Amino acid sequence: MLVLFETGAGYAIFKVLDEKKLQEVDSLWKEFETPEKANKIVKLKHFEKFQDTTEALAASTALVEGKLSKNLKKILKKIVAKDAHEQLAIADAKLGGVIKDKLNLSCIHSPMVTELMRGIRSQIEGLITGLPSREMAAMCLGLAHSLSRYKLKFSPDKVDTMIVQAISLLDDLDKELNNYIMRCREWYGWHFPELGKIITDNLTYCKCVQKVGDRKNFSSSDLSDILPEEIEVDVKAAAEISMGTEVSEEDISNILHLCEQVIEISEYRTQLYDYLKNRMMAIAPNLTVMVGELVGARLIAHAGSLLNLAKHPASTVQILGAEKALFRALKSKRDTPKFGLIYHASLVGQTTPKNKGKISRMLAAKTALSIRYDALGEDSSAELGAESRLKVETRMRQLEEKGIRRISGTGKALARADKYQHKSEVKTFDPSGDSTLPTVAKKRKIEEVEEEETEVKIKAKKIKLEPKDEN
Repeated sequence: MLVLFETGAGYAIFKVLDEKKLQEVDSLWKEFETPEKANKIVKLKHFEKFQDTTEALAASTALVEGKLSKNLKKILKKIVAKDAHEQLAIADAKLGGVIKDKLNLSCIHSPMVTELMRGIRSQIEGLITGLPSREMAAMCLGLAHSLSRYKLKFSPDKVDTMIVQAISLLDDLDKELNNYIMRCREWYGWHFPELGKIITDNLTYCKCVQKVGDRKNFSSSDLSDILPEEIEVDVKAAAEISMGTEVSEEDISNILHLCEQVIEISEYRTQLYDYLKNRMMAIAPNLTVMVGELVGARLIAHAGSLLNLAKHPASTVQILGAEKALFRALKSKRDTPKFGLIYHASLVGQTTPKNKGKISRMLAAKTALSIRYDALGEDSSAELGAESRLKVETRMRQLEEKGIRRISGTGKALARADKYQHKSEVKTFDPSGDSTLPTVAKKRKIEEVEEEETEVKIKAKKIKLEPKDEN
């Protein structure tokens, strides 16, 4: 039996001297306790050393992918093919299948082979002669670094891990900053409560407190570099008639220290935001153009990496971040959410509430294309993102105009035509004839009544004047 053993320095082929001892797998480890015992089990038949790290990386990459490199194929043809009747023990079953198909060699992979490889690895320095242990360790270390870099496809401009950490830190800073500012306002509010109502900006509030300290110093302090002139006048007037309580110098010292922390954290947050913006434009320029650096960074952080985000379809990108609402809606059989993190994009915010769902769906589709272009494309320009954003903006304007589009030629003439009315000879039903209510007699005028009475009197006179019949 022959054994193919891969090292960081080269390929080694060993000849098994005593195959009977290999049958006892549990006790095989004892045969490799010392180099002397190991040499009684296996013997080095051939060692092919790598010329440089590049060759070692190519060979290791082929082994990891289960492929047969040219150098290994040449060695197996030269050494193993002579002893074609012997089996070749290998550590990877997938590689054994490739060797068997291409070179027609009998390969074996079993727990016995695994234990044998383990024993050879423990005594590799004593089994391979002519190779110093220091050189072996250096070559293994260099190969490990090269192989890891190859697997990660390392590029300083494509490290999306920095984006994930930066956006997480930015969110944490916002929470801490909000807590510190609220604590500062509440703490100093006992001493000067009117200041919080006059100055609404948190950072300006902390700068004023840090510069002045005790409210008695406001009247003699110059705040023109922090506040506008009219607000400065209001602050000084309020300080003269403040209803706040008196505090000690030690209290003021702690409040000033807290204000200093707030200012430092605010400055660092601004610096971190600029860093995140630049990093997003370097790694995902098209995604940044579509949804902005903050929303884009949150999408990458939610997916884990830019490549993982590129694997998601547009429908998933649309509701990414709204998983709880989605499963709640599916469980209760209600309408599913129309947007997640993408809701905070500027394009969705500019849309009317009626069209937010349509725009978010279109924006998610274009964003998914931009993400895949950023993750897998060789070009790092933002042209695709700019074109996609222009299409979304055009669609948004069309929806806001209720679908009115420009028409030319015959269409304009048709648009000016009178409204069409169907001419029908069918008589319509008159509902007034269905009324069962008694008709109300029409009131007659006095003149009509007098005329009727006059006619009745004339008729009565005529009857009296007529002669009676003589019988």
